[in-house]
Amino acid sequence: MKKEEVVRGAEVNSEGNRAIVKFRISDFVMMFVITLLSLSCILPFIHIAAKSISSNNKVIAKAVYFWPKEATLEAYKSIFADGSLGKSMIYSVIVTLIFTALGMVVCICGAYPLSRVRLRGRKWLTFLLMVPMYFGAGLIPTYLLYSDYKLLDNMWVLILPLVYSAYNLLIMKTFFMSSIPDSLEESAFLDGASNIQILLKIVLPLSKPILATISLFYAVGRWNTYSDNMYFIRSEKLKMVQYKLYQMVASAAEAQTTAMSDAAAVTSTPEVLQAASVMFITIPIICIYPFLQKYFVKGTMVGAVKG
Repeated sequence: MKKEEVVRGAEVNSEGNRAIVKFRISDFVMMFVITLLSLSCILPFIHIAAKSISSNNKVIAKAVYFWPKEATLEAYKSIFADGSLGKSMIYSVIVTLIFTALGMVVCICGAYPLSRVRLRGRKWLTFLLMVPMYFGAGLIPTYLLYSDYKLLDNMWVLILPLVYSAYNLLIMKTFFMSSIPDSLEESAFLDGASNIQILLKIVLPLSKPILATISLFYAVGRWNTYSDNMYFIRSEKLKMVQYKLYQMVASAAEAQTTAMSDAAAVTSTPEVLQAASVMFITIPIICIYPFLQKYFVKGTMVGAVKG
């Protein structure tokens, strides 16, 4: 018996050694590639953060890489020197929250019926709703349309036109089809539940991953977009913080000076100011993402399954 145990132990040991060798050959290469990909995402962010708190001379001399040189907060002082920027930040948060809430309502109300087999003509409806994902009218017809609807220079021009997203609708529809079985709804119908009750009490509680994912898509998309501010907004009080920071960087590029108001005129190079602006815009999303990461990854993977 002892000899057999010794032999078995030797076999296990040999298999374990082979497993370790296999890990060193294949898994190490995979880990190395993943590390490189991770660094390609992290290092540029660290580089931007270092430039944002470095002196103008060091940045111009290309001496800043991943650690700040002659640390200073002059670029951030330029951003916060104008008091209207704080109001613009609050305004941007409000617009993003309203946009995300309305977008989720539209997406849920569209995706849920289209995911159910009992809806007649759902294939044709899906086809029609997917058309805007491939074709657009262009800027000039869009501008004329918004003008006819009295949306120009109005807060709602930043919300209503982009509330419907064919891409988000498709992802949520696929999730409902793959994760919410028809038998579950049939049982609820037998118990006397209505469509609204099934949606609110059964479907949505089981769809937290995709709800978090699409909410993040809507919020990040609205937060990072400033082109519609440029085309459709003229009033300073209706401009979101992203567009104001864009104007600040453009002003610095022309005159090497940031001058958003008479009370704020701080000299800063465009490159340093741009780095500080990127950090200023990115930090709110970075603070929110860790809380939604688990649902975001799960919802993206499940929503990507073909339905």
